[in-house]
Amino acid sequence: MSPTSETAQGGRRLVIVESPAKAKTIKGYLGPGYVVEASVGHIRDLPNGAAEVPEKYTGEVRRLGVDVEHDFQPIYVVNADKKAQVRKLKEQLAESDELYLATDEDREGEAIAWHLLEVLKPKVPVHRMVFHEITKDAIRDAVANPRELNKRMVDAQETRRILDRLYGYEVSPVLWKKVMPRLSAGRVQSVATRLVVERERERIAFRSAEYWDLTGTFSTGRAGDASDPSTLTARLNTVDGQRVAQGRDFGSDGRLKSDQVLHLDEANARSLAAALEGASFAVRSVESKPYRRSPYAPFRTTTLQQEASRKLGFGAKATMQVAQKLYENGFITYMRTDSTTLSDTAVAAARAQVTQLYGADYLPDKPRTYAGKVKNAQEAHEAIRPSGDRFRTPAETGLTGDQFRLYELIWKRTVASQMKDAVGNSVTVKIGGRGTDGRDAEFTASGKTITFHGFMKAYVEGADDPNAELDDRERRLPQVAEGDALSPQEISVDGHATKPPARYTEASLVKELEEREIGRPSTYASIIGTILDRGYVFKKGTALVPSFLSFAVVNLLEKHFGRLVDYDFTARMEDDLDRIARGEAQAVPWLKRFYFGEGDAAGVASEAGNGDGDHLGGLKELVTDLGAIDAREISSFPVGSGIVLRVGRYGPYVERGEKDAEGHQRADVPDDLAPDELTVEYAEELLAKPSGDFELGADPVTGNQIIAKDGRYGPYVTEVLPEGTPKTGKNAVKPRTASLFKSMSLDTVTLEDALKLMSLPRVVGTDAEGVEITAQNGRYGPYLKKGTDSRSLENEEQLFGITLEEALAIYAQPKQRGRAAAKPPLKELGTDPVSERPVVVKDGRFGPYVTDGETNATLRTGDSVDDITPERGYELLAEKRAKGPAKKTAKKAPAKKTAAKKTAAKKTAAKKTAAKTTAAKKTTAKTAAKKTTAKTAAKKTTASAEE
Repeated sequence: MSPTSETAQGGRRLVIVESPAKAKTIKGYLGPGYVVEASVGHIRDLPNGAAEVPEKYTGEVRRLGVDVEHDFQPIYVVNADKKAQVRKLKEQLAESDELYLATDEDREGEAIAWHLLEVLKPKVPVHRMVFHEITKDAIRDAVANPRELNKRMVDAQETRRILDRLYGYEVSPVLWKKVMPRLSAGRVQSVATRLVVERERERIAFRSAEYWDLTGTFSTGRAGDASDPSTLTARLNTVDGQRVAQGRDFGSDGRLKSDQVLHLDEANARSLAAALEGASFAVRSVESKPYRRSPYAPFRTTTLQQEASRKLGFGAKATMQVAQKLYENGFITYMRTDSTTLSDTAVAAARAQVTQLYGADYLPDKPRTYAGKVKNAQEAHEAIRPSGDRFRTPAETGLTGDQFRLYELIWKRTVASQMKDAVGNSVTVKIGGRGTDGRDAEFTASGKTITFHGFMKAYVEGADDPNAELDDRERRLPQVAEGDALSPQEISVDGHATKPPARYTEASLVKELEEREIGRPSTYASIIGTILDRGYVFKKGTALVPSFLSFAVVNLLEKHFGRLVDYDFTARMEDDLDRIARGEAQAVPWLKRFYFGEGDAAGVASEAGNGDGDHLGGLKELVTDLGAIDAREISSFPVGSGIVLRVGRYGPYVERGEKDAEGHQRADVPDDLAPDELTVEYAEELLAKPSGDFELGADPVTGNQIIAKDGRYGPYVTEVLPEGTPKTGKNAVKPRTASLFKSMSLDTVTLEDALKLMSLPRVVGTDAEGVEITAQNGRYGPYLKKGTDSRSLENEEQLFGITLEEALAIYAQPKQRGRAAAKPPLKELGTDPVSERPVVVKDGRFGPYVTDGETNATLRTGDSVDDITPERGYELLAEKRAKGPAKKTAKKAPAKKTAAKKTAAKKTAAKKTAAKTTAAKKTTAKTAAKKTTAKTAAKKTTASAEE
């Protein structure tokens, strides 16, 4: 069917999609009889605060946005920023003969379509149009084959939304009261944070163990070549038949898990090496096994995020942003999917490219199929693949930068999934010898040769462990047989220490959440983004490090809302939501049990307490009884030697002794300190630093005491005003205050230094026209000021030493637009794989940032100039590129001008009427301003509780 010709007979059709970019692409595939508009995401949702709730609702309904007493009826409101778009959609619908709802085919997309129906109230025929890729054929086929709205999917989304609202809006206020204001809790967010915190606890509790072994390099005596090396390297495996301990044999406490292995210390290892120097060695066994490796399944959402992190250095959020653009512009299929299935069309396209690019030898006889690995997979899409019935090679797309790299990754993985297995051989060789001390030592070497690379010609999966060996790595061993004599070239002694478990990266956290069946894969990117934005987690390189704040939050949730952050409970909750989606369970009874604890005591919701028998009721009971929660206790963590780490309202600090008691010590802890780095020694170092007020003496002019203090923003000096000095009102007096120079410290600053600092700004002199020039210290460093003309100085010492002549010479130079001379980079990171430009770290106005000369990205909390890795720098640039350029907001014409134009147009209006109109406008404006202020204030105090 041709949509254009059909439209000529059927009238005008309105197609509504989610995004403007998608609307633009789809419009190009449809005829002039179609109008394609975007809803720009959800047009309606639960209110963000009490101010958005209609006046008729009061009490708990106004607070929650859900009427829990009447079957958990949600209160939906049109988002303030979508009202203009809704008006536009209604106008377009009024002129249309048919409506096509073309939102994504998942729960969220189905819900958006339903909300559009509820708000627009169409009186024309409505069709649900679905597609998995944005190509001409797919769009036209979707127009020709619409379906009905799936109300079951809508109910499933609504139940999740209500559950997440109740969880977030009820638990978050507990965190405000007991930990810190403006915190949030969420059904998956809190569990993800707990995973990161638990890993850090394991690292803190970890005790390293030292162990030693030997590595031998043995020669066959032959010349050797690429296929038959002359030497092989083997590691000591047994001594007198007893296996030598390796890292896997030690527990997290640093002790051996079993006494059946031999633990070599340094002395023992060195004596053994010495005894083996003149020993004779021979091959004791050669074991060869066939090697076979099958291709990886095509990408689904989580595996794409993991591979993009490993291979491209993208965070989960950046990956989804780039993938969204590729989908909207017709390059790939829908990128939020649990499926690994390829359509017959896609399989045919992939197989055609295998033959074309690699030859028929690499094509299996039958198409490969992949079983889904995700339990209760909801999305009815294919795997993520190149769109169309013929795949464009990366070179044919015309893409550049991050979009090219991600498309290439998806294309390679898809084509590889329809290729033959890689085959080869794996070999294990055991080499033995007896030392001069009588001990028998056996070494082991393993090798792998690939005789047919199969799918590995196209694609090899990455690994989370940077030291892991990739699938296509070969290790060729000499061609030896049992009994062959080998001569030792070198026996080296190697010391090792066990390492704590690695912190999660975005990729490994996504993998962990999916394996535990917590949350939906399509939400993981936003969940990780939330815990980073909330300050629960920060990045150190690519590692996710929990903040001390997250320790306090998780501590509270574990002790008083144990079931809510229990991994199995959260996974079972996900199962229940899926049962509701399939129509096997009812939403309202389930929500009642969860919230009120009604019904069977063994029900899911009735177990929402801490599991100790104290709380077997629902969520409402849990958040009501807060008396047992000791705010100080849940935010306190012993460090050792009487030192306690506390999480206060203004950040973490260490403390020894009770406040106001003799010997009490307290010191702030750096916000970016990893919890496992807070040792007793480091805490002692922090406490030993000067703190409190340092009295420097009295100002000889005013007689006021001058003191030095350490504040949240660094050390500074200030004066103590006499008692009775007014601090507020018209006659208020503010004490003089000045920050210390970078070259100064609290324990060395003098009264003279303080008085000089507080004398700033300093008058340097006047220019030829009598305009005063002053030297000042500002937020962005020292500078000169002449009227409105400011010039940066090179260092703080110039503030007191610069002469009028030097100042005039600076002003005689052309002004550099808003910046001083370029500073040398703080660090060089290497060449960006996308832009192929050198990446450096620079010091900017708002702190250090990475740049490749085209894109700038500010370092985040947890990133430091000293520790940042090249990969982290590339990731920050990739995320910044994915966001695109900052949008410029068009300036609205001032209301006064509009009013003036209208008044001018109406010349017959009397002055009296105009005056009344003006007065009325002012009153209206004031009222509107008050409402806006109230609404904003309400929003600020409301918890954000997505998942």
